Amino acid sequence: MQVTETNAEGLKRAFKVQLDAREIDDKMTGRLEELGKNVKVPGFRPGKVPIQILKQRFGKSVLGEVLERAVTDSSNQALTERGLRPAMQPKIEITSFDEGKDLEYTIDLELLPDFEPMDFSQIELSRGVIEIDEKAVEETIADLAKAHKKTKPLEVPRKARSGDVLVIDFAGTVNGEAHPGMAGEDHHLELGSSSFIAGFEEQLTGVEIGDTPEVKVTFPEEYVNDRLAGQDAVFKVTIKNMLESAPMAIDDELATTLGETDLAALKERIRERITAEYKDFARSRVKRQLLDRLAEGHDFPVPEGMVDAEFDAIWKQIEQDKEAGKLDSEDAGKDEDELKSDYRIIAERRVRLGLLISEVGRINTIEVTEEEANMALYREAQQYPGKERQVFEHYQNSPEAMANLRAPIFEDKVVDFIIDLAKVTERGLTADQLREEMEAEAAGEVETEKPAKKKAVKKKAAKKKTAKAGEEAKSKKTPAKKTTGESS
Repeated sequence: MQVTETNAEGLKRAFKVQLDAREIDDKMTGRLEELGKNVKVPGFRPGKVPIQILKQRFGKSVLGEVLERAVTDSSNQALTERGLRPAMQPKIEITSFDEGKDLEYTIDLELLPDFEPMDFSQIELSRGVIEIDEKAVEETIADLAKAHKKTKPLEVPRKARSGDVLVIDFAGTVNGEAHPGMAGEDHHLELGSSSFIAGFEEQLTGVEIGDTPEVKVTFPEEYVNDRLAGQDAVFKVTIKNMLESAPMAIDDELATTLGETDLAALKERIRERITAEYKDFARSRVKRQLLDRLAEGHDFPVPEGMVDAEFDAIWKQIEQDKEAGKLDSEDAGKDEDELKSDYRIIAERRVRLGLLISEVGRINTIEVTEEEANMALYREAQQYPGKERQVFEHYQNSPEAMANLRAPIFEDKVVDFIIDLAKVTERGLTADQLREEMEAEAAGEVETEKPAKKKAVKKKAAKKKTAKAGEEAKSKKTPAKKTTGESS
């Protein structure tokens, strides 16, 4: 085998490889002889078929197999002998081959960069330690009580308002004609629930028991019933009763409704959940700080192919957001060239951080255990009730899917490893202070992870979680699931 290097620019490498025709012929003969041990050819016993007969019958198919194996083996050997670590699958192209002549092909690849990770002990981080006060617990319980409200008859007759439940009979027509599904009796309708056609509930605000209002609405164009879609309708409604809603009392009954033994147990569960979620959020903030420090402390070259792949994944998500009208406000006024330039910077940063995370893990022998991977798979399967078996089979049959499942676990383990080496200053925060900081971050008043001229992580607005959990800010969009150093 003759190997000639034809390009050594930056991380790019290119080689021309030539395999002697005799070597290919020897491999062909060896494979045909191996095949001849078991193949059945009329007039010959197994293992006694002449090589020329085998070549006539199976030569073309065996040649393809031999060439593929010869290229794979020789290219691997060429890279291994030179100690090269490809960043992605090398591109191999056969440039010349005829039977009886030398095989020539080219290898084009990019290498993983060589770099020295910074001294992590010099990194300074700030971690918020959340002090959960009774106020946060009480607010959460109050939200739970509202979510599990009860209804009761009015004590004093009055006009209906949002939140009331009306007991109604109704009958609707379109152009004077009744249609199935447009009538009902003793229906309980909560005003403000948006459970009826738009405009229906609003016209019942202010009614009293015994009223018989006539409600006029228009079915939406995308209504499921094509005969009614876009049509004007008239509903004759009778208000038979009116119930007012009230939160459940904060007592043991509320606790048992939510699966706890008593109110004290419910408070403890809420306290634990809020504490756990605030800790998770505090950790995510430390991680974002760390990624910023790592990005600032490393400036090694990255393979263009990896950046292209990451950018393509990001850009695909941007185009989907455009079509859905969900493009972030800060991007809405930019032209395509400017957006691509910005997101190219983000892609390069993600690749660099991903390579750094991988290298730190490799150097320090950080691995994802089978138990950790299985636990992640179990959690993933739980998200698809009734389809757990299909989920397990999908991951078991797809090494790439399993690698994507392991990637964030690996990343978090490396991040924790680095954080343990860094200088971390803890500061106490009340729930209110944390909430204020979260809202400031969501509003863009606090900017983090800014490579060059743009944030590398585009924050979504912080959203209130259900009453179980308190609040937690969303961090960013990550189109690619591969380890990029920014997947949480």
